Amino acid sequence: MVTRRRLVQTTLAMAAGAVLLPPWRRALGAAAGETAEPRLNDDGLYEQPFFVQSFLDLAEDLETAATAGKRFAVMWELKGCPYCKETHLVNFADPEIRSFVSGNFDILQLNLVGAREVVDFDGEALEERALARKWGVRFTPTTMFFPQDPTAVAGRPGQEAEVARMPGYFRPPHFLAMYRFVQEKAYDSTSFNDYLQRAPGG
Repeated sequence: MVTRRRLVQTTLAMAAGAVLLPPWRRALGAAAGETAEPRLNDDGLYEQPFFVQSFLDLAEDLETAATAGKRFAVMWELKGCPYCKETHLVNFADPEIRSFVSGNFDILQLNLVGAREVVDFDGEALEERALARKWGVRFTPTTMFFPQDPTAVAGRPGQEAEVARMPGYFRPPHFLAMYRFVQEKAYDSTSFNDYLQRAPGG
């Protein structure tokens, strides 16, 4: 089935072939396959080229990620947030981090004070800022990770369905470790802190 999001992605891909890439689309390298530099979007948020473009129906986004063999995450940010900027200009600029995250995750960026309408997994449609309150997101950046299997969500709201949360800025080693923690489904058997202790160099 062709979803609305897949239609948008296809259209964007076709359009990209018809225009010259802007300067910020400089190649990072073969391993990452993406630019090292993000751009500022209309909300004043730094945005990575590999972030998903979405109609903001979260159940649909989760299904699309699962079909592609990826995990789905929502990253909350705020204009002027210095730690959000550092996440993009330091963490995502690291080729190892960028390659692992872009290759294994679909990330939807939401604005903590935004007014776009988002449909929660339970079907409730809310503005971004109202969804942030519902989900208990109070500061940025906050990244929420969701089950790989869409049936595990079963119409629950996001704050009940999430399997892990990265509350605030993590320095690059711990940032990558969190994504590995989720990718490996280590949350099924241990806490993130215990996972870090067992990790090499932890």
